[in-house]
Amino acid sequence: MVPLILVVTKFPDTLCFLEKELRDIGEVRHVKHFNSAFEFLYREDLRLVIVDMTEGEYITPLLNSFKGDPLFASVPILAIWDESQNLPDWNNTYVDDYIWCQSIERDFKKRAQLVVARANRVVEINPLTRLPGNIAINLQIQNRIDGYQSFSLCYADLDHFKPFNDKYGFSRGDEILKIASRLILNIVRSNCAKDGFVGHIGGDDFIFITDIASSEGVCRDIITAFDDIIPTFYDFHDRENGYIESQNRDGIVQKFPFLSVTMGVVHVKEHTFTHYGEVTQIASEMKSFGKKKVGSCYNINRRSIGGRPDAVVKEQGTIQ
Repeated sequence: MVPLILVVTKFPDTLCFLEKELRDIGEVRHVKHFNSAFEFLYREDLRLVIVDMTEGEYITPLLNSFKGDPLFASVPILAIWDESQNLPDWNNTYVDDYIWCQSIERDFKKRAQLVVARANRVVEINPLTRLPGNIAINLQIQNRIDGYQSFSLCYADLDHFKPFNDKYGFSRGDEILKIASRLILNIVRSNCAKDGFVGHIGGDDFIFITDIASSEGVCRDIITAFDDIIPTFYDFHDRENGYIESQNRDGIVQKFPFLSVTMGVVHVKEHTFTHYGEVTQIASEMKSFGKKKVGSCYNINRRSIGGRPDAVVKEQGTIQ
């Protein structure tokens, strides 16, 4: 699918030049005024928007409205200003980069390529853990599959997080998520400095990628580090008891053990999978098997090359 680029300018000469420069980057669509662009913006999947800001200040609130929508916040905006104009307050003008009209012939193509490359790198980030989110996770998995790489995908889930959150509040729950993300990130980095990846799906769910040889060691290290530090987040009385009392999903008060971490692991080899969804589904299934056990654990699903779901060999590793 050819990437789409929207150019907003009323000047034919500018449009002609930009179309020529953008030929290698994507397919150019054009509107004369930004207030005519909204139907197109909401209908098409855009890779880049280029806005000629020399038309007037009325563009800024329209631009901010578009970029302020979470659905389009990641679409990069490259603005064109004339040197006679004063540059705006960047805190109140939602563009990702700009270029002067006077230097457009010399610098435009490289600047456009830079904006697109930056947008591809700076994907959505979880504001709490600062880890990449679902878009980056899916791209990481799919790119490895398409590149015929062997790797292990690990789906980590914190057990009993909701009752902990209900008892101690969101603030302490957020601290748990931050420490869990930091533990996973540091351990993956120390074992797979070159090819490791860690992402935050949302809530108390995380994804990390390692090489196959390192995956079990990483899981064991995460369990050891997590189980060592978690008791420090409980009040003294609860630490002495070894459990907390909190409401379950039906509103009934019951005893819950300390937080633990369950991981589902999939070993991906060349030509085994074609789509990231296949891998994440099996990792989720492995995690679900582990959730039936008490305490931190990991479950590994190994597939032979060309294996189908009915050829899966299930293995289990547990630390308690």
